Amino acid sequence: VTGHLDDCTCDVETIDAFNNYKLFPRLNELLESDYFRYYKVNLKKPCPFWNDNSHCGVRDCAVKPCPSDEVPDGIRSGSYKYSEEANNLAEECEEAKRLGAVDGSLSKETQQAVLQWTRHDDSSDSFCEADDIYSPDAEYVDLLLNPERYTGYKGPDAWKIWNSIYEENCFKPQNVKRPLASGRGESFIYLRQTFYKWLKGVCVEKRAFYKLISGLHASINIHLSARYLLQDTWSEKKWGPNVTEFQQRFDEVITRGEGPRRLKNLYFLYLIELRALSKVLPFFERPGFQLYTGNKSHDVEMKNLLLEILHLAKSFPLHFNENSLFAGNKKEAAKLKEEFRLHFKNISKIMDCVGCFKCRLWGKLQTQGLGTALKILFSENLIEKIPESGPSYGFQLTRQEIVALFNAFGRISTSVRELERFRDILRNMR
Repeated sequence: VTGHLDDCTCDVETIDAFNNYKLFPRLNELLESDYFRYYKVNLKKPCPFWNDNSHCGVRDCAVKPCPSDEVPDGIRSGSYKYSEEANNLAEECEEAKRLGAVDGSLSKETQQAVLQWTRHDDSSDSFCEADDIYSPDAEYVDLLLNPERYTGYKGPDAWKIWNSIYEENCFKPQNVKRPLASGRGESFIYLRQTFYKWLKGVCVEKRAFYKLISGLHASINIHLSARYLLQDTWSEKKWGPNVTEFQQRFDEVITRGEGPRRLKNLYFLYLIELRALSKVLPFFERPGFQLYTGNKSHDVEMKNLLLEILHLAKSFPLHFNENSLFAGNKKEAAKLKEEFRLHFKNISKIMDCVGCFKCRLWGKLQTQGLGTALKILFSENLIEKIPESGPSYGFQLTRQEIVALFNAFGRISTSVRELERFRDILRNMR
């Protein structure tokens, strides 16, 4: 994917050069620090929208196991065909459970430090359904021990999550169907024409909402393709890029033109979150703000690195202009903004329906990160009024939001970097 991006003044090449050689290395270093690697999350919240009886997921498990008493008698003792399917299903669940397990180990020193971090947290309105971090079910997770990668979570359960997000939360009428990679023939062409005609006809805010969700979906799919389980033997596990998986999701011919659109939406998402980072600089520049972990010299070093990254974000030459959103009639704009916020909040709730715990962890973190970016963009007046010293009463970010904001952008930045790697691999294959 190359060239100009719709609804922006930017192009793919400018983002690639800026991200891959300037921002990505610094951001990676920041995210490996103690402040940013520990994220508190409740992975045991029940799904609020449907009974989570999918065949791979119990809340206290990585992915739902398949206990024999849940498998209908007809499958267990029926014909060979059904028995074979049942056996394969059980094996898939075991595999996904093993791959998707979340490593919750934290050292005692770290536990002491994170207890002190909670003092720095404040609550405020947001675009996300935030976890109750004081709930007994909320736990700190080391993100470095739980990298986002292929977990074996797929099939109807995963499809249901994305379908619910797109069909019920993207301002889309029921009669407009989105084109899918598996589409065939004339029906696919018709669906595509109808869908993009509808998308072009809606206001820029609703179009932006769809593109953000599509960009997030594309980013997650790039991570799964880039950190795929290539080899699994008793002696070692080998993770790396799976080109076939990547092509099935993004190749222009295989996806009938959908892949490049998805990738352009990833770049759109990048611009939105980058703009938020450039806007929030005054909040972090205050002397009173500290990345508090208890290690003073390290905390000062990391704050300096954080400010370097934010100044770098501000220096980007072709920022997205958020003033194009929610302009015009103030009453209508306020109503649309609230709709936008509630739709996004709903999507953050859907993350509690994800069956694989590792996928749920990263889904929750990335939606909270994007929600925090949107909160920043829509709080510009409050941020401008932040005093140079003393508390910021009008605008606040909790530690949860800060960790989610930078890690979510880290995921998108990684996706843009991985795209270059896939380009190189494909070029060499030719």
